[in-house]
Amino acid sequence: MITRDGDKGKMLTRRAMMLAGGELFLSSVLLGRMYYLQVLESDRYKTLAEENRISTRLLAPPRGLIFDRFGVAMAQNNQNFRVLVISEQTEGNLNATLEALNKILPLTESEIQRIRKDVRRSRDFTPVTIRENLTWEQMAAIQLNAPDLPGIIIDEGLSRFYPFNEAAAHVVGYVGAVSEEEIASGNPLLKLPGFRVGKSGIELEYNTALCGKEGAQRVEVNAVGRVIREIERDEGVPGAVLPLTIDMRLQKVVYEKMKKESGAAVLLDIYTGEVLALVSTPSFDPNKFNRGLSNKEWETISTNKKNPLLNKALGGLYSPGSTFKMIVALAALEAGVIRPDTKIFCGGHIMMGSHRFHCWKPDGHGNVDLKEALMHSCDIYFYEVARRTGIDKIAAMAKRFGFGMPTGINLPGERSGLMPTRRWKEVILGEQWLQGDTYNAGIGQGYVLTTPIQLAVMAAALANDGYKVKPTILVPKNRDTTVCLGEDLNISKTYLQLMREGMFNVVNAPKGTAKTARVNVNGKLIAGKTGTTQVKRISMKEREEGLRRQDELPWEERNHALFVAFGPTDNPRYALSVVIEHGGGGATTAAPIARAIMEAVLTLDPASESPGTLKKNTPMEGI
Repeated sequence: MITRDGDKGKMLTRRAMMLAGGELFLSSVLLGRMYYLQVLESDRYKTLAEENRISTRLLAPPRGLIFDRFGVAMAQNNQNFRVLVISEQTEGNLNATLEALNKILPLTESEIQRIRKDVRRSRDFTPVTIRENLTWEQMAAIQLNAPDLPGIIIDEGLSRFYPFNEAAAHVVGYVGAVSEEEIASGNPLLKLPGFRVGKSGIELEYNTALCGKEGAQRVEVNAVGRVIREIERDEGVPGAVLPLTIDMRLQKVVYEKMKKESGAAVLLDIYTGEVLALVSTPSFDPNKFNRGLSNKEWETISTNKKNPLLNKALGGLYSPGSTFKMIVALAALEAGVIRPDTKIFCGGHIMMGSHRFHCWKPDGHGNVDLKEALMHSCDIYFYEVARRTGIDKIAAMAKRFGFGMPTGINLPGERSGLMPTRRWKEVILGEQWLQGDTYNAGIGQGYVLTTPIQLAVMAAALANDGYKVKPTILVPKNRDTTVCLGEDLNISKTYLQLMREGMFNVVNAPKGTAKTARVNVNGKLIAGKTGTTQVKRISMKEREEGLRRQDELPWEERNHALFVAFGPTDNPRYALSVVIEHGGGGATTAAPIARAIMEAVLTLDPASESPGTLKKNTPMEGI
């Protein structure tokens, strides 16, 4: 028994020593690790701890403002009251809070679904936007019922506002919510709740400059990320202030004259290329896009057959009709196939094989020379002149004036139009060019397509003695109005003078086709050219039975109406193009609108005034 007890004592002693050794080993490892972490790695972990305690958050700078040439605000930032919800403060019942709010501020089902989605994607203590742009009445009602709305708060921010609504919508454009594709670009600002980016017009073209440079806020947070206090704040750099060439006085006049029509009008300074007015109708209210359209509103605007979202001044394609006849005449004069006094007989129609090409005047104009043909807009004269000249020489002259290519205006959505040639038809359509195609091109129809901005550039070049200006919507930094800033087209000044005299007669001669456009503002007159283009082929049967008046036809079958003009004729400064979709006739619809616009232009004469200096202007680097 003694031996056994001795053996047991020895075993217990060995076990105790083993346990003590194990404890000593583990303690050594633990102490070594603590020494490593607290001494050798102390600086690293202090930095990590500090980073966990301090959080840096982006701040959106105020979006840059947009003004007209005289400092009138076209896009500004207004005070914006928003209602937000903080999920953790809803006492665990978000649905009940939303139901209570719905009785005060009615919410749509789509809004409720979006709010729930945003809450699921956010931390419980992060505010989620319910609705922006609250009225005073809505805000007051929410504040009054605050005790019954746990988790609901009112926040104040800035919201984009467009004071001229539809009148300047296609110029300024609008801002909207960031899309998933835009977020993928990597710009951290785009991830901020409620951030807006440009979607069209100037807002889109200069979005980067208007956004400005982001600011930053450094705050102290606890272990779960809740803000304890603000440590430092950098507001960033506000977006650039953009002074536009637009004169809002004229822009409003043009819109008022155009708003009942579907079409576009462009007014240019013929020396600087500055766009003084640019209107596309029907238009839209950009403020609705900023706040977000309802499904019904979007359906109404997107299904409108007159396409209010399209900027027709840049993206609408139209046959130029008789406004193209000056180009045909210049090509013929330069080619030497006619002289100014060359007379061509118009009997109301001309035969090409078995096909009859008609003049707009059934009994014809008799023998007419170039200026008379322009004054009367004689189709037969220009059929014959086009035949003698050939389509390729006509196309070459048209391209010098900018047809068939973008003007380069600093706005999005511009289209090139089309100036056909023999090779174009062979390559694109796989067909040979026909003589009838040349006839149609000679009066600005057939395959020829142009935009209102191109027609304004053409009118400017005719008026300024042959210089093709590049339209601009932004006031140039180094502005010089003493010389023409356009490209010299190297066209005979004599020929250009003939075109101006012909256009003068169109408006001011007793037999001119555009007497309805006649203007006299303190002795200042204008010159112009009408255009009427068919959108539906007229059959021989219809001609024999008698053509119906335009106002008797369905709207979609009526002719397009066009007019180009410049003035004042003694010292030109302004060029204008007007296109009215399905307007019936250039003289009856487009010319009276052009007259009203030019009367306002000559009365106000904005080129005689210097653009206003904006006191709060900020650098526009990269523009």
